[in-house]
Amino acid sequence: MTSRPIRVPGWPALGLFWLVTLGLGLGGALWLDHLGPPEPPAIEAAPGARAASAHDAPATMTHTAAARPQPGAETSARPGAAEPPRPVAAPSPAPDVVASARPAASPGAPVAPPMAPEPPPLAAAAAPRAVARPIAAPDAALLEQGRHGMLPRAGADGRSPIRAYGREFDRRDTRPRVGIVVADIGLKATDTEEAIRRLPPAVALALSPYAPRPGQAAERARERGMETLISLPLEPAGYPLNNPGDQALLTGRSMPDNMDRLDWVLSRAQGYVGAIGALGGMRGERFAAMPDAMATVQDALRLRGLLYVDPRPGAPPPTHAWGRSVDILLDDPAGTRGEIDRRLAELEALARERGAALGLAGAATPALVERIAAWAPGLESRGLVLAPVSAMIRRPEALAADGTANPVRPASAP
Repeated sequence: MTSRPIRVPGWPALGLFWLVTLGLGLGGALWLDHLGPPEPPAIEAAPGARAASAHDAPATMTHTAAARPQPGAETSARPGAAEPPRPVAAPSPAPDVVASARPAASPGAPVAPPMAPEPPPLAAAAAPRAVARPIAAPDAALLEQGRHGMLPRAGADGRSPIRAYGREFDRRDTRPRVGIVVADIGLKATDTEEAIRRLPPAVALALSPYAPRPGQAAERARERGMETLISLPLEPAGYPLNNPGDQALLTGRSMPDNMDRLDWVLSRAQGYVGAIGALGGMRGERFAAMPDAMATVQDALRLRGLLYVDPRPGAPPPTHAWGRSVDILLDDPAGTRGEIDRRLAELEALARERGAALGLAGAATPALVERIAAWAPGLESRGLVLAPVSAMIRRPEALAADGTANPVRPASAP
């Protein structure tokens, strides 16, 4: 029996099908290559969204580049915000091939985390602080032994504590002078440390004789170049309801007793330029109303080479000692920030009017220290200068009338 060849039906049709398919695919590829890639649509970035990076691209993409913003499109970058790192584009096989931006995420797709919040603006640079040149330590030649301890005295060579422990100041400066004394230093450790650390060095500090360690506070103040005074507990108005302490100088005691108490007060620290009759909010009004008693105290201070500051605003200057009276109380009656600012403005106006003005604060409260520290840096730009107390004292009237009195003229006096 003769065998017949086996035919597979459909081979010619199947070959024709694949030939047509390959021809259409090749022709379409050539046409698309001629047209080039489509332009990416401008996508407005949502506020807070971060820019697409190479890590966000689908796994099938082999070449990525950052999307270029279209003309007129808004940017999500905010002034001052840190710009996110830009993705680095991989090299393209041809110069005319540009990868398109990633399309918007479809519903349900993971949302990119928001950009980090804008950092707060940097604080303005603090004004340069005044140069703090230390004041000399107590000089043994300006001390003598007293019944209660070491007392200040004028040197045999004419030097005085005012000269030795006064802060340097250019007396040729013709600008109006503003001075400040802050009292009750040493009673509260925290307030004392903040006052010494933050107040301008030209501010004088009055040490309380009742402080546990007034000598240590005086030493730290001298290291910052700050003048110190010692507070005299003089009988105030309203005594005994207003009690200046058990070592106070009182109108009902004898002068020898009061002078012994004065020696106790002066021995509580060393290295100060003088004394002030202020103890906190008390200002010795009753004792100061006795002219003879007050003159005796001032004579004792002058002979020791010390100045005296009268804490009563408007009082006449000391008649028997180098010194002056206070012009404005900075924290009385209310020590609020607004009131302190108002009093500091009054102090400036008075200095312009008279050439010099001295303010007194009864305590180094946080509010007072804060307001003076904020006020002082702009003082020179307003045409004034912050001066130490020793640069603002006056010659006592008694010396002008009586040439035989021992003047103990301090070299730092005007």
